Amino acid sequence: MNSTPEKKYNKLIVVLSIFIPLVVASLFSVRIELALPVFLPPIYASINAITAIILMVAFWAVKNKKVNLHKNLMKTAIFCSLVFLIMYILYHMTSDSTPFGGDGAVKYVYYFVLISHIILSIAVIPFVLITYVRAITNDIVRHKRIAKIAFPLWLYVAISGVVVYLMISPYYL
Repeated sequence: MNSTPEKKYNKLIVVLSIFIPLVVASLFSVRIELALPVFLPPIYASINAITAIILMVAFWAVKNKKVNLHKNLMKTAIFCSLVFLIMYILYHMTSDSTPFGGDGAVKYVYYFVLISHIILSIAVIPFVLITYVRAITNDIVRHKRIAKIAFPLWLYVAISGVVVYLMISPYYL
């Protein structure tokens, strides 16, 4: 039932949805001895926060029939997510992971947020890509249908990324 313009993107969506998580996972085993000029976690956490704000403003824009603003904001949100991903990979290739130092209930909350963030950050990739393709191919009915799933997933990933950073930040060396 895929439209012809959308079909050409489907293989790319599948490839990217598999390739991105595999590359990220494999790069955790790569270590580059490089002293970064800045400490990246607060920067990429800020990018996550900005992405969350952009997503909420984009939601407001589309609900208020400001379609061009919505389009531009969504492109910006995708760009922010790409910048986040690059910084995240670069940080983990140049730095050791920081263990969480909390205990008790807060430790379980941290790991719940972290694990759900990781799982949903993988799951959201095809949803965002499919939603975007349906928008650029002007399949607005199907775009709206999948956006109802993609938006809350992506928003959760962006917000939970900030929460994870805030919870682990006292334990950075």
